[in-house]
Amino acid sequence: MVTNLEYYKVFYYVAKTGSLTSAAGLLSISQPAVSQSVKQLEDQLSVKLFTRVSKGVKLTTEGELLYNYVKTGYEHILLGEQKLKQLQDLELGEIKIGASDMTLQFFLLPYLEKFHEMHPAIKVKVSNAPTPETLQGLKDDQIDFGIVTSPIVDSDDLVYTPVKEIEDIFICGRRFTSYKNRTLDLSELERLPLICLEGNTSTRHYMDHFLEEHHVSITPEFELATSDMIVQFTLRNLGVGCVVKDFALPYLANGRLFALRFNEMIPRRQICMVTAAKNSISPAAKALIEIIRKDRT
Repeated sequence: MVTNLEYYKVFYYVAKTGSLTSAAGLLSISQPAVSQSVKQLEDQLSVKLFTRVSKGVKLTTEGELLYNYVKTGYEHILLGEQKLKQLQDLELGEIKIGASDMTLQFFLLPYLEKFHEMHPAIKVKVSNAPTPETLQGLKDDQIDFGIVTSPIVDSDDLVYTPVKEIEDIFICGRRFTSYKNRTLDLSELERLPLICLEGNTSTRHYMDHFLEEHHVSITPEFELATSDMIVQFTLRNLGVGCVVKDFALPYLANGRLFALRFNEMIPRRQICMVTAAKNSISPAAKALIEIIRKDRT
């Protein structure tokens, strides 16, 4: 077996160019060094690989056989190096992100737009899921990073970076006008028909925990998969919706909806960017994360 694979590299260029001199130029080594490498390869394989011709060298039958295999292997290596460079230069690659409807719509989307303008060749996959599923996907190394909402259970494996503050509110339509401009006790929520997110979301967990701390227990009349649908149900006066304020802003501004006021302030939360310390992050994902971090500082 040939002990120095560099000999095959020299052999490839000599065979490709048909010239020891041209191969030396491409390899940036001397012609004697090329001749010596070819001789070493021939000695170790116990075959003659080239014959001299008037304009250089020509492959022998054995040389042709070997070249067909070396060419395929070496050019695959060159292609691999080229693809690797494209990956590092952000001319190729993929980003895998976990995000909910809310974090995608009200935080991540502008950054994806900016990144796509800068690096249009990069593919972006967004797994739309609640915070618990996104965190599990990160732990399973299925995504590069996640954009989630607090509260989040602390984990030594995950690194959290707060990126935006959000506010949870209860919204109403004209059916509940009698509650407008009043300061309510949180216990009033127990008597109202509530529209909330399903129980597997961080938003629902947060609100349930906050109300429990104030000895309030709720049983929603409607449990929906998305906050957009909560707003639509509320616009049709089907109940009092619990959403992050951003979802309701247009309707609060035009007066179709209003927010309830309480004698206890609902603490604001954070949208967080989260990565896993043990995971390998793609160069493209690192570039997007850096854009987000620079913008938030």
